[in-house]
Amino acid sequence: MGRVGGKRCAVGGGRPGSAGLVTVWEMKSWTLDDIAWDRFDPGKVDSDILKLVKAAALVERNGLDYATYLNNVFGDDGEFRPLADAWAAEEVRHGEVLGRWARLADPAFDFDSAFATFRANYTLPLDVRESVRGSRAGELMARCMVETGTSSYYAALRDSTDEPVLRQICQYVAADELRHYKLFYTHMGRYLATEGLGRWARLRIGVGRLREAEDDELAQAYFAANAGSGARYDRQIYSAAYLARAYRLYRPGHLQRAVAMALKAAGLPANGRMNDWLTRWGYRFLRNRLTKLERVAAAA
Repeated sequence: MGRVGGKRCAVGGGRPGSAGLVTVWEMKSWTLDDIAWDRFDPGKVDSDILKLVKAAALVERNGLDYATYLNNVFGDDGEFRPLADAWAAEEVRHGEVLGRWARLADPAFDFDSAFATFRANYTLPLDVRESVRGSRAGELMARCMVETGTSSYYAALRDSTDEPVLRQICQYVAADELRHYKLFYTHMGRYLATEGLGRWARLRIGVGRLREAEDDELAQAYFAANAGSGARYDRQIYSAAYLARAYRLYRPGHLQRAVAMALKAAGLPANGRMNDWLTRWGYRFLRNRLTKLERVAAAA
């Protein structure tokens, strides 16, 4: 992959085709060479976290398909499309760096083969010309929710490992995902001016996107990255195997930050009583869900 860091992408426009707000998004300049690979400590690799990293590497590496989808949806937006391509390049880099760490932790891990299996079994709707969210503002709201989830996830992953190289990688990736959130949030503002998507409509889209966190993509990635030769895919089993490990990572502080980002994207106060209540409720829900997932995983 060519280096994409160091560029500054300046975009004019408040509404598509109008003058107004100027948005500047600076792409991060780190590369795989900036990772302190010589500090890798195999004695601090956790087997469950390794499985999660393998799955995450496949999902991130698939970023180019998401760029294709976004380019279709925003086909006439010459301001946003180059940034969608740049965003996807950073997602691919995340997959590459996570995949390289996974190969250090498990030299038998065949990243290319696992990625091919994942791609063969999971595809995005690349032939569409309109957002599956019903509007462009809705699409960008959904993207904000994805970046909210990934930023908090990599922060939780960082805080759950003692392996120094993985901690550095997760720190870089979590920061990238936060910048990606800002990118989509800014351009959502452009479309809200013309599409009039209200706060509660945005919140409904956000909640719907959260429910998709347990969809087929992550289960397929976990299967492709971790299942043995000859294994048969079962969505319930592999979804439970992935989510049980992932949900164990979260602490209230991770959720509180994610809630603040989600509320901001919906146009609601990011902090205060609503954040406190949603964080407490969300953490209880997560722990209850974890108990059920562990039962499914144990039975399997």
